[in-house]
Amino acid sequence: MTASGHQDGFPAGGTEVSPEQRIPEWSEDRVAAPSLDADLPGIDPVELSDDDLIREMQSLHRTRLDTLRHATDSALANHLRRTADLETEYLARHPGREIDPSRLRDA
Repeated sequence: MTASGHQDGFPAGGTEVSPEQRIPEWSEDRVAAPSLDADLPGIDPVELSDDDLIREMQSLHRTRLDTLRHATDSALANHLRRTADLETEYLARHPGREIDPSRLRDA
């Protein structure tokens, strides 16, 4: 165990600190914003077909846990940014998406 009391180095419970707070690259005084979007990996989600958008999201969700647990801070930051970009585009295209009643909790 590490000094934090948890084998992975994060505080026990893991809810005291958000992922953004755990990644030093994201603190405002230490991160230089990319000068151009072209510097960021991946095709702009707006340019993807619906099928390509879904395929990209499936790929990111499939690799999520490994990225969270084992990737470098910058790789995790890129993964989170790309996931947010793709999901934002999906929601923009499908604002009235169908909700599966079996996924709802009783009130």
